[in-house]
Amino acid sequence: MDYYSIATILIVLSAIFGYINVRFLKLPITIGLMVITIIFTVILVLLGQFDDTLLLQEKAFIAQIDFKTVLLDVMLSFLLFAGALHTNFDQLKIQRGPILAFASFGVLISTFLVGSVMYYLLALMGFDIAFINCLLFGALISPTDPIAVLGILKKAGAPKKLETKIVGESLFNDGVGVVVFLTIFAIAAKPDAAIEFSEIAKLFGQEVVGGILLGGLLGWITYRLMHSIDNYEVEVILTLATVMGGTMLAHQFHLSAPLAMVTAGLIVGNDTVRNSAMSQVTEAYVDKFWELIDVLLNTILFVLIGMEMLILTFEQNYIYAGLMAIPILLMCRYISLWLPVKFFSKRLDFVPKTNLIMTWGGLRGGISIALALSLTQDMNRELFLVITYIIVIVSIVGQGLTVGPIIKRLTKEKL
Repeated sequence: MDYYSIATILIVLSAIFGYINVRFLKLPITIGLMVITIIFTVILVLLGQFDDTLLLQEKAFIAQIDFKTVLLDVMLSFLLFAGALHTNFDQLKIQRGPILAFASFGVLISTFLVGSVMYYLLALMGFDIAFINCLLFGALISPTDPIAVLGILKKAGAPKKLETKIVGESLFNDGVGVVVFLTIFAIAAKPDAAIEFSEIAKLFGQEVVGGILLGGLLGWITYRLMHSIDNYEVEVILTLATVMGGTMLAHQFHLSAPLAMVTAGLIVGNDTVRNSAMSQVTEAYVDKFWELIDVLLNTILFVLIGMEMLILTFEQNYIYAGLMAIPILLMCRYISLWLPVKFFSKRLDFVPKTNLIMTWGGLRGGISIALALSLTQDMNRELFLVITYIIVIVSIVGQGLTVGPIIKRLTKEKL
């Protein structure tokens, strides 16, 4: 099947499921689409017990889609730029200390905590898993997913300074998390090869620092070009070119495309840049264009996540491991956030129970699934893929539906 046909089927399904959600379920779009797609897939599986024609067709369709490449190399840059474009830059600047601590040290601490605990848990369950493979799982599951967080948090009613911390962390920590994952992946792929600390530092620095610098340069160039003209059609195209051209450059020079797009989006979306470079008409068109891109790609992504369950190997022990991993992940996230929250709460005014809210509001999504899909069979791919999928479903549906009420309950004194 050609790319056009695949894209057409995904968009048609997204439109139908999106209509059902808005018309009947009225859930946040990310949650609604995932729930509907999972129900749709389960119905196909049940029907397949009598006539497997449709089931085999869906499996063949999913097999043709490289989920990892579609999300990490194509969709993620658009989604992160769109999210950063509408993020409050001034609040982000004020909260930059804790956000950077959450997105860097928090991810590293969580990676090693999750990996260590899962190593002993899986050993107790009878699995023979190398410690480095458990660290890989810790790296892929520790970053919160900006796509899921941004889609759900908009309706959660969080205080602005708390929302900025959660959104800011999710925008930056996926880029850091991917780099940590790739570093551990390189070690796991060549267990007998000696890898110097300097090589790891160089890779980390090149990806992270290089990505941020590239994003800053792209954002500044885009701002200067938009400032020199007043034509909303061309200015919208300029932002699109920034994302597509910038992503290609990042991949070419082995820099972090996610971090580059977040940085560029924050610069272009900054109020100072908006006021000096965009007319009111241009600002309205730029915002609406990227909101539409955001919604369209989100709908496609969560339909894909729901359909990916057909490729999983649902063994009983895998399911038990996935269910047991949920409280472990929440506990490790709470611990990894504790030190930064404690340190910065003396300098900044934190909302009560910030650590608890950020633990529950740190959703996992498509990025974790995409990284799990990139594991090899030697890295216990099937086991960690099922565990990741279970965590993502519970995170998006369970935590996503309850994060709003929990935020309101825990912050009612401040509100």
